Amino acid sequence: MSERLRRNQLVIDEFRSAGGVVGGDFAGVPLLLLTTVGARSGQSRTMPMTYLRDGERLVVFAANGGRESHPGWYHNLLADPAAGVEVGTETYEVTATEVEGAERARLWGRQLEHTPYFAGFQESAGRRIPVVALTRTTG
Repeated sequence: MSERLRRNQLVIDEFRSAGGVVGGDFAGVPLLLLTTVGARSGQSRTMPMTYLRDGERLVVFAANGGRESHPGWYHNLLADPAAGVEVGTETYEVTATEVEGAERARLWGRQLEHTPYFAGFQESAGRRIPVVALTRTTG
């Protein structure tokens, strides 16, 4: 297992054992677990990520830490927009929709207010970072 995957698994384990509360680099940061189905593998993949609440929706950003490529979870959602999320102690199904235009600009601006370091991700990525809204599909 790569170091990056090992670190993600530690965050996932801490999230699940502490009711959605995580310390370290993620202390005080809104964090969710997103579970997608691998576009090529067909296997379930779970990733911890920061999010922004927008009304009833949860909004995530395919920043991939400022890397030049989109994260795997983004490609998985393009192939199949059905996913699962864990927020705090709640788990439910969502449908993902990429947000464009003025709505994307509004949400990106709100995210930068909370996490200004995302501007650096945008700069180093050299690509437009996709903004994805997750809408609950089940109770």
